[in-house]
Amino acid sequence: MTRFLGIDYGEKRVGIAVSDEEGKLAFPFKILKNNSELLDTIHNICGEENISEIVIGESLNLSGGENIIMQGIKEFTEKLSGLNLPIHFEKEFLTSIEARRHLSFGGQARGREGKEKNNARKIKKGISKKVDASAAALILQRYLDKKNKTLML
Repeated sequence: MTRFLGIDYGEKRVGIAVSDEEGKLAFPFKILKNNSELLDTIHNICGEENISEIVIGESLNLSGGENIIMQGIKEFTEKLSGLNLPIHFEKEFLTSIEARRHLSFGGQARGREGKEKNNARKIKKGISKKVDASAAALILQRYLDKKNKTLML
């Protein structure tokens, strides 16, 4: 069984997702601060969750070229290579926007009439905290879908 770790890398926060044991489904797992403890924390997660492979979001611009954040992703990937796990890239095009849209819809569906304006800030803040892990799950799920589709052919 191969279990995957998905990463949505950001300058301030890093979203983490994990797959099921069959490597078919991705789930939001955690949001980590991008600080000096990040690599150790990811290393610990890989051990605790029996991770076999890592998938990192590849950040590109609308033309398909590398954008500003990609340099940070490359540097981060070099550091991750010390874990001795296979590392794969998956395009992360609009994953944060898609994650925010899904989380917003869920948050509004639970809101009460009349309290939506008062709770809008709380909902938005709660959504922002979850976006990175959800984006990591979307990145990982795209990779798993491609991988599993190829295996079925």
